[in-house]
Amino acid sequence: MHSHTPQSGRSLPRRVATLSVHTSPLDQPGTGDAGGMNVYIVEVAERLARSGVEVEIFTRATNSDLPPVVEMAPGVLVRHVVAGPFEGLAKEDLPAQLCAFTSGVLRAEAARPLGWYDLVHSHYWLSGQVGWLAKDRWGVPLVHTAHTLAKVKNQLLADGDKPEPRARVIGEEQVVAAADGLVANTPAEARELIELYDADPRRVSVVPPGVDLEIFTSRPERREAARRRFGLPADAQVVAFVGRIQPLKAPDVLLRAAAELRRRGQELVVAVCGGPSGSGLDRPTALMDLARDLGIADIVRFIEPQPRTALADLYRAVDVVAVPSYNESFGLVAIEAQACGTPVVAAAVGGLVTAVRDGVSGLLVDTHDAGDWATSLGRLLAEPRRRDELAAGAVQHASEFSWSHTASGLLAAYRDALDVHKEVKAA
Repeated sequence: MHSHTPQSGRSLPRRVATLSVHTSPLDQPGTGDAGGMNVYIVEVAERLARSGVEVEIFTRATNSDLPPVVEMAPGVLVRHVVAGPFEGLAKEDLPAQLCAFTSGVLRAEAARPLGWYDLVHSHYWLSGQVGWLAKDRWGVPLVHTAHTLAKVKNQLLADGDKPEPRARVIGEEQVVAAADGLVANTPAEARELIELYDADPRRVSVVPPGVDLEIFTSRPERREAARRRFGLPADAQVVAFVGRIQPLKAPDVLLRAAAELRRRGQELVVAVCGGPSGSGLDRPTALMDLARDLGIADIVRFIEPQPRTALADLYRAVDVVAVPSYNESFGLVAIEAQACGTPVVAAAVGGLVTAVRDGVSGLLVDTHDAGDWATSLGRLLAEPRRRDELAAGAVQHASEFSWSHTASGLLAAYRDALDVHKEVKAA
């Protein structure tokens, strides 16, 4: 297992086929299946292209109006592969379409000169299944980023959430065995790959995701305008949840904590920014219903998913951002919020332990108990000086995570995978 600093002298891939089957980099994060992984793929592709590596991203076409190929940025193409019906397929239905998707990927390469792609980088296990076949067909290395792992998710299930199916567990095991390189977001994820999936430690690289430090910046002078923009009261204490609305992300924990704080006589406003996703789609109004049942509908504001510059303003508008997820391979929201100078209260799970420095840039909570969350949030809201200290620590901590750093770490992982692939071929 290694953390990466880029090395010169070894060859770089000229052209990478990036696979993102179940979600398009062109989708708005915070809705459906679009989230941190979309942001990751977009940001990294643009920076790889700037360093001279062309990137072609293959994703499933979800609309008949989409052109087959879109130039997302100079040196970055998005290819829409027709696989199954355009509308109405849940992520759970996609394994049945992998054959059609793989066929589209192989056909794109077959129309090119021999040796067009030097490396395949798959994101999430569905893409890994396709990547494994492409690697064999083209004779190139496969690098895989899991983003989330079924065995980890099943250990940390939210109440009422469905466990990940056996087929996914097997699929992940196959991809881990086939990959020349595995990219983990954090040391914790690297350990999970090695301990739970028997990954070869020499093939595992730790490359943390980043944040766009030009967009997500601390601008205290914008706070009042940002509150007006989102209809948040100027003098209230506001806690925000940002992300997809599904049991895994646990926005209900924040609502229950807010109800508990109100019982304790502490007033606040809760802003929830995101759209229903995953098993949350079964009951898209569940969170609104919960706010009503808890008697706090009057202090909860629902905000639809926002583009990045507006999202940065939302982070600046609030006092604290809560990230109560049951499992998070990294937690981009936590880093984005901190970069904007807003402290984060997060669950002490997965990558959030890396994304938030407990007591320095925010607070980590060991449970999902509403009383514990109410205590941590309440204490922070009641102590403006402590909040200011954490806000300064948050900006400092977030500055360590940049997308250019992520891209250079990936380039080093790509070089390693090319070396591994050569050794295996020579053996």
